[in-house]
Amino acid sequence: MRFKTAIAVGLAGMLALAGCSGGGTPATTPAANAGGATTAAGPAGGAEGGAGGDVGVFTWWAEGSEKDGLAELEKLFEQDFPNNTFVNLAVAGGAGSNAKAKLAADLQNNNPPESFQGHAGAELMDYIDADQIEPVNDIIDELGGDSVFPKNLLDLISVDGDIFSVPSNVHRSNVVWVNPAVLAEAGISTDAPADLDAWIADLEKLKAAGVDTPISVGTAAWTQVHLFESILLAELGTDEYNKLFEPGASWDTDAVKSAVSKYAKVLTYANTGGADDWPAATVMVIDGKAGYNIMGDWAVAEFNSKNKTYGTDYLAWPTPGTDGTFLFLADSFTLAKGAKNPEGAKDWLRLVGSAEGQKAFNIVKGSIPARTDVAAGDFPEYQQSAMTSFKEDKIASSIAHGAAANNAWNSEIGTAISKFWTDKDEAGLVSGLVAAADKNNK
Repeated sequence: MRFKTAIAVGLAGMLALAGCSGGGTPATTPAANAGGATTAAGPAGGAEGGAGGDVGVFTWWAEGSEKDGLAELEKLFEQDFPNNTFVNLAVAGGAGSNAKAKLAADLQNNNPPESFQGHAGAELMDYIDADQIEPVNDIIDELGGDSVFPKNLLDLISVDGDIFSVPSNVHRSNVVWVNPAVLAEAGISTDAPADLDAWIADLEKLKAAGVDTPISVGTAAWTQVHLFESILLAELGTDEYNKLFEPGASWDTDAVKSAVSKYAKVLTYANTGGADDWPAATVMVIDGKAGYNIMGDWAVAEFNSKNKTYGTDYLAWPTPGTDGTFLFLADSFTLAKGAKNPEGAKDWLRLVGSAEGQKAFNIVKGSIPARTDVAAGDFPEYQQSAMTSFKEDKIASSIAHGAAANNAWNSEIGTAISKFWTDKDEAGLVSGLVAAADKNNK
């Protein structure tokens, strides 16, 4: 399959991606094409004021900080392209699982939106192989090409020299969100434990101190996959974790079995209900009902929305055992094949890929810009630390968020994890993970 080559190239170069990312001063040299010019400051190109007509944008940004970030983009889109009408096609729930099911049906029925959200990496390659999206090389060139987007990030959204989406952000998956007051009351240090075993010992101390939920997790399968991937990374280390996604790699190893065992142990300190998706699990930490939660850094905006101060009311550190590794995912936007208003879609992509759009969106969402020419100093403290980590640390790709595994493989991992949530059969989970890899990773 074509996407395997693209993913192998992308993963092999992710350290280079990190090395050329981070803050900086905005570029001043515009890139030009036949439609017009653009600068790093904001979008341009195409007809003045936009192509006109409805522009349907399909996302799963339907609640919380994600919804707020999309609202910022919508506001800018209406300002910069007043001829167009933004149509919000967001579908809530399941880190995109509900949206992806609806999108798949729409694409199969030849009813595509103008543009839809996809994760850079294996997930996006599904749409490329199905011939459901168009190349956007002209828009990427107009936005500055690999002088502003890390080349290795572009590799993850490219096949045979064609680029198939515009990256809007970069997120970190392996983040522990901490309520320091809950830990202090139990006499536990707020410093990050050195490894998983030390962290599990702290979870036990919280439980012994009377905290019913030392670590919160959503009951939605994807939130459990999100937790599992961090534990898998901690147990295997970055290089061995990344090797799991090389074609033909075996998951039937002692290291994977050990990760499953430690995942099972961590779940004994988690809630069994009360948080169906990530916002509710994050709010448990905000409200002091849980000491910890592992979630991507979109959670920072949930804390901000409750007027909590980073470094005082809440802390964040890499999942114990993963310090020095940035577990990566990136959202990007496509030009759907057969879109009714492709020129309007290109106006949307111009905004999403501009420095203006990426600054406004990412400050609200908690992510960092995919562009390397957006000044880090314009962002809050947490996002500045994420920019530094992305620039300096090793890179691994998220399973739960489509960077490491395509939709089919991700779904089967989710099924195995969901089954384990109910039966707690470690051998069964290992067998499920092995079967999913054997079927999909060829």
